[in-house]
Amino acid sequence: MRAAQLKAVLPRELLASVVVFLVALPLCMGIAIASGMPPAKGLITGIIGGLVVGWLAGSPLQVSGPAAGLAVLVFELVRQHGMMMLGPILLLAGFLQLVAGRLRLGCWFRVTAPAVVYGMLAGIGVLIVLSQVHVMLDGAPKPSGLDNLAGFPAAMAEAIPTLGGGLGWQAGLLGLSTMLVMYCWDKFRPQTLRFVPGALLGVGLATVTSLVLALQVKRVEVPENLADAIDWLRPSDLLNLADPQLLIAAFAVAFIASAETLLSAAAVDRMHSGQRSDFDKELSAQGVGNMLCGLVGALPMTGVIVRSSANVQAGATTRLSAMFHGVWLLGFVLLLSSVLQSIPVASLAGVLVYTGIKLVDVKAFRALGRYGRMPMFTYAATALAIIFTDLLTGVLVGFGLTLLKLAFKASRLKVSLIDLPQDGEMELRLTGAATFLKVPALTQVLSTVPAGTTLHVPLSNLSYIDHSCLELLEEWGRANAAKGSTLVIEARGLKRRLEGRVRTTVGIGSAPV
Repeated sequence: MRAAQLKAVLPRELLASVVVFLVALPLCMGIAIASGMPPAKGLITGIIGGLVVGWLAGSPLQVSGPAAGLAVLVFELVRQHGMMMLGPILLLAGFLQLVAGRLRLGCWFRVTAPAVVYGMLAGIGVLIVLSQVHVMLDGAPKPSGLDNLAGFPAAMAEAIPTLGGGLGWQAGLLGLSTMLVMYCWDKFRPQTLRFVPGALLGVGLATVTSLVLALQVKRVEVPENLADAIDWLRPSDLLNLADPQLLIAAFAVAFIASAETLLSAAAVDRMHSGQRSDFDKELSAQGVGNMLCGLVGALPMTGVIVRSSANVQAGATTRLSAMFHGVWLLGFVLLLSSVLQSIPVASLAGVLVYTGIKLVDVKAFRALGRYGRMPMFTYAATALAIIFTDLLTGVLVGFGLTLLKLAFKASRLKVSLIDLPQDGEMELRLTGAATFLKVPALTQVLSTVPAGTTLHVPLSNLSYIDHSCLELLEEWGRANAAKGSTLVIEARGLKRRLEGRVRTTVGIGSAPV
């Protein structure tokens, strides 16, 4: 970028970066807590996402950092394998993303059915809500969503002074007040203050209130020196990747992070008229970022729509805003860590509960109804499977239902035998996909064709035909040629849809292709 261009855009980029920083600060810490990790880990991921991925990104206006969409998976991985095992998993996941980007596979991560993606986010949202309501009461989340749901009444009873004698009610009120401020700010925000994020306002008010009233609540623990929060990857930890469970986890992180990133990048492209995203370059940049996060023991990152949309709405036009937001995060942690230590954990949990509720996109669910009941069923099944089992199982259920739908559509074939005006001529009309599964039905219909008939078979209404159906038609033509029958396969313009080539043999006519 030339000096004159830099001078022209710098003020706008700096303002946008401050807005993104204000949005990212509470989210980085809140998502870390939801992931079962120290808040500083989320801040490190946000810093890497700004400074490194912001510089390398193929989607210049997208902002990267810790994402709520991966919080549930990370929480489960940390619970099962320990915090130290997250490093090797992220290193491999980032490497897979980097290789996928270099092989130009970015577009393939965008072919995921929307019903699966929306259902995945809805399931994650419910799990975040179920876990963070415990944190809002200064408690600890349970291992699973069902455990969190079952344990909520006891947690509530313990927090109420007249029942359990605990002080969790103070934290709970701070969390609820944070959510209320965010909701009211979203609804009634003045146009002149649109750049002020509701999450920061809610957390700020809750922090001031807790300090003024001297409330006894848990507060964020951030080391005075950021270097103390870095857990460097040890070479011996890489040997653990021989564990099949860790390999599966790495592939799951890579896939979910890539899909979320590229869907977010596509959404950001629709928000502005500037430079379009290079999905392969973006995927490679995310891979580098996640490899670095693995090396320093931080959280995984993705491109995140909340921070990215704030970036666009604040007037950003280049990647500088994303990079500067990383600078502000780093400077704040280094110079003002004592401010972070005053923030109530329950307030950050309130931010996550509010975010989790918004992940359950009811409008998207209703919009899927335009395409039939199956997408809505896939959405619901994916979400419920995630809630009742785990994230990976839920995603596999969603993909399985999508494949079943495709298989069902591919096996549908309508067969009609129609008399033509010309004497002795009939038409075998095929609509759908003619596969080997429909050979018995075709055989039955062909057996009813009278001897001496000229049978026309147009293929224009077929989306696909395989060799077994073609051979059946040709065999019928050969077998009935001695009886005076003629088969005319009208395959004009459909070479690309046929598996194999329509041949002309004795007793079989073929229209020009």
